[in-house]
Amino acid sequence: ANAIFAFGEERHSRRIARAIVQARAEEPITTTAGLARIVRSVVRPSKDGIDPATRTFQALRILVNDELGELDRVLAAAERVLGAGGRLVVVAFHSLEDRRVKSFLRTRSGGDPKGSRFSPEAVLGMELEGPRPSFRLVSKSAVKPTDAEAKRNPRARSARLRAAIRTDAEPWSDAA
Repeated sequence: ANAIFAFGEERHSRRIARAIVQARAEEPITTTAGLARIVRSVVRPSKDGIDPATRTFQALRILVNDELGELDRVLAAAERVLGAGGRLVVVAFHSLEDRRVKSFLRTRSGGDPKGSRFSPEAVLGMELEGPRPSFRLVSKSAVKPTDAEAKRNPRARSARLRAAIRTDAEPWSDAA
């Protein structure tokens, strides 16, 4: 239930997990069609026509393949291998990926929110300097497909493209 909720962003995760446990008690789940049938039995179809089992399969795929960990590692590797002026372009297909990419690029471009101007550090002039920005954002917001593009290619409906240009600053340490 926790994995389906966290990685699938499924609000009915507990209901789905209970149904899976109950079905497994009767017989093993051996096919994806069987699992999809179980999910559909406890979650109503959405108005947008997306299969109710989509988020559950997404959660299982992300968990098993460590997709978010892989994404974090590839972003850090891109920062290390790209030369000044190199472009990092990432297409994310769901909000978990996009949030990670957005956060990475915002942080590495020096766009993280700063402390309050009323904070004691700022008043005393003791604000800590961080590493120099290693990326410059091409655009603050993600590029989304047009309605026409999504109609021609339904898989594009959830795609988000973010891009940044590598600066000449040293790569940040993994702790940053």
